[in-house]
Amino acid sequence: MAIRPIRLFGDPVLRRPAIEVEHFDNDLRQLVADLTDTMLDAPGAGLAAPQIGVGLRVFTWNVDGEVGHLVNPSLELSSETQDGPEGCLSLPELTYDCLRALSVVASGFNMHGDPVTIEGSELLARAIQHETDHLDGVLFIDRLDDAGRKAAMREIRESEWFGLESPTVRVSPHATGGFGR
Repeated sequence: MAIRPIRLFGDPVLRRPAIEVEHFDNDLRQLVADLTDTMLDAPGAGLAAPQIGVGLRVFTWNVDGEVGHLVNPSLELSSETQDGPEGCLSLPELTYDCLRALSVVASGFNMHGDPVTIEGSELLARAIQHETDHLDGVLFIDRLDDAGRKAAMREIRESEWFGLESPTVRVSPHATGGFGR
């Protein structure tokens, strides 16, 4: 198990769709362990494999004391929505209200290849949607309205970490706040 550098906004891996996991082997179990350790160290409510530079469809979460992971997720979203604070370990110190489904049913596999279904609402639903977006190359700021996205981009451009030579600089711990912090 290892704590890995978290990729920051601007790293191309964050914008590439991840590929499905085909081999449920020791390498995958090591990836899940590294994701979990890195997420807990940050600390964050979730972390997707692309955020540590691995283009596979795997993420972890840590919500209300429950730590878990999901491989090759597919989501069924409720029509009921929630609007609330969201942040991201790849966008340090940035928090904006983001509209998400209130509840989710996520199907996929655990690290051993066993089918699993996770049902969650509120923060767990937000975390699962946020991390699945990462697997599709989507960042939460992409889901903001025009004014919110412009404000977020302005805040990113003015941040101390933006434009650093290496987009793999680790920024931790984060201030407390909304999801992802």
